[in-house]
Amino acid sequence: MKPFADLTRFINPRGIAVVGASPRESSQGRRLYENLALHSTAPGEVYPVNPAYEEIGGRRCWPSISDLPAGDIDVALVMVNAARVLDTLKQCVRRGIPYAVVMTSGFSEAGEEGRRLEREIAELCRDTGLHVYGPNCPGFVNVRDRIGMTFSPAFKDDLNSGGIGLATQGGGLGRNLLQGLSHGEGVGLWFSAGNEVDLEIPDFVAHMAADPRIRVIALLMEGVKDGRRLTAALQLARERGKPVVVLKVGRSEAGVRAAQSHTASVAGTAAVNSAVFRQFGAIEVDDLDQLLAVSQLLTRASAKSGNGLCIYTFSGGTAALAADLAGAARLPMAGLAPATQAALAALLPDFASIGNPVDTTADILRNPEVSAECLRILCADPSVGTVLYPIPMDYGAITDAMAASIVSVASRTDTLIVPVWMSRRLSDGYSVMERAGLLPFLSLSDAIAALSRAIAWKAEPAPPAALPPAASDARALSEADAKAMLRDAGLPMPAGRIARSADEAAAHAAALGFPVVMKVVSAQILHKTEAGGVRLGIASEDAARQAHAAIHEAVARHRPDARIDGVLVERMLPPGGREVLIGVHRDAAFGLVMTFGLGGIYVETLRDVAHRMIPLSPEDARALTREIRHVEILDGVRGQAPADFAALEALILRVSDFAWQHRDTLHELELNPVWVGAAGQGAVPLDALLAFQGEARAD
Repeated sequence: MKPFADLTRFINPRGIAVVGASPRESSQGRRLYENLALHSTAPGEVYPVNPAYEEIGGRRCWPSISDLPAGDIDVALVMVNAARVLDTLKQCVRRGIPYAVVMTSGFSEAGEEGRRLEREIAELCRDTGLHVYGPNCPGFVNVRDRIGMTFSPAFKDDLNSGGIGLATQGGGLGRNLLQGLSHGEGVGLWFSAGNEVDLEIPDFVAHMAADPRIRVIALLMEGVKDGRRLTAALQLARERGKPVVVLKVGRSEAGVRAAQSHTASVAGTAAVNSAVFRQFGAIEVDDLDQLLAVSQLLTRASAKSGNGLCIYTFSGGTAALAADLAGAARLPMAGLAPATQAALAALLPDFASIGNPVDTTADILRNPEVSAECLRILCADPSVGTVLYPIPMDYGAITDAMAASIVSVASRTDTLIVPVWMSRRLSDGYSVMERAGLLPFLSLSDAIAALSRAIAWKAEPAPPAALPPAASDARALSEADAKAMLRDAGLPMPAGRIARSADEAAAHAAALGFPVVMKVVSAQILHKTEAGGVRLGIASEDAARQAHAAIHEAVARHRPDARIDGVLVERMLPPGGREVLIGVHRDAAFGLVMTFGLGGIYVETLRDVAHRMIPLSPEDARALTREIRHVEILDGVRGQAPADFAALEALILRVSDFAWQHRDTLHELELNPVWVGAAGQGAVPLDALLAFQGEARAD
């Protein structure tokens, strides 16, 4: 895996060359140069470079990178025609400039010639150590140190800094987030990656993970170029206690192509993305508003925030609606201490509700001091970690005073206060809270959705169910060869023998002990049941002979071209076990991914699966088995004993180990169904599909 780039001198460069600087009014070259020369506090010299001019803005203009004087130059900003970019970058190498930001368009987004240019830039970076940011990007903004390596005309105005680090693959939406965080905790660093020919989102995440001034990392991604590098960067952030919030564009699944197994057809790229984000501790959100809100809430949250939610308002209907939404999101409601309820009762009218939600009734509107005191009492309750404060309407001076009291209490407590200004009439009260950094929500549902993701609630809500990804064709082993290979790797397999005649089938069945199952052995027949190649519950030698003949007749009708290697005779496991699926497929971004879910007939009907990137830890295996929606089937229903989770988790880990050992060639593995007995009875795959990239193999 390519190591992460050291971006220290890129973030705070000692000197910057602006290639393509221009004095022309409204040109991008002029805006880029002025953002640095007039609106930034760059610590070193800024050198305009353009052979068409002798001076720009009163400073000497240099004809090329090669002509620049001696001195420390860490970054070259490149805004020239795409055909001239490569030569400019080669000049950077010769001059010893370690970083270049290529803002020019006309690369991979423009066709084959642009893709060729990108390949040449990537080769230059590999061969020389030059780091290129872009191309086709708006640049980089160090908001906290006021360094604008960007041509955006908004740079000089969007300078509210803070502990949020932002990395995006698009410019316009990144600027939207910057402007959405104009108050309170803002953005400290904004990387807008463009086409990522060299420097990529993982490089920026890794840098921000190590940056002591970045507290939360926000990502807006359209694609995943290197899933393993991304997860390594996410792991760094998790190890350093930096929450990562991700909005991944392109999550809808249209026309998923089924391949050789159910694992591929029930797995979907978007679901794998979501599962991997969850596996590495990233918080996935649904839209831009959530990305902004969750990131901002995380900068205000404390260790106490997840203790429990309290809803505080002066409207009974609003209280009921808020409680309903919180309940649907499974947010734990705080139980108020008796002392808290007594203190509230002493201040509020008899008809107020002093449970949770707390409904002070509209009577409180006459006395804003009492309203503020009630809020302080709730914040002091140790069971209350977060107070959701809906304000359903604008009452002018009354709600303005209420907003001022919220700001005052919030500044003196470690309890998170989340106001919701529900009226479309945004009066001074709304602005007061926004300027104080509370960023009031405009809808209850948006507030609840953000809280459900941002806060580490002590009683966590169930994770969202995953929907899945697809695979492609590969050369597969027969079931018998697949089971033999997996058995050699230490996986439990049913006792079985291959019969090449009806008499052999009868003899094997008698030796194994009745009842048995008989299945056709053919690498060309992957779905044996549909081909008539399976017979269950065979209880005598005569029945085994008849089953052997029936399998051959059915398969000959279904696949007359298939090569039949015999019939596999296996001892049937006892009734009462539950059936699950354990599968592995190769995802384009993340490599080998495991899928677990209910197996047998439930695979296609319920599509109840969860995913983890391989290799798995014991903690991953345990979480995987409990993440499916219908886990109660394994826990035991209507007096049924719980399934053997220990054996199931051990089997999952063996599959993970096997897949990782064969990670360079394994294409797909599916065990379906896997028989899982009650505790102590084990977990045994009843069917196995195994495919490798290229030629099928059984060594």
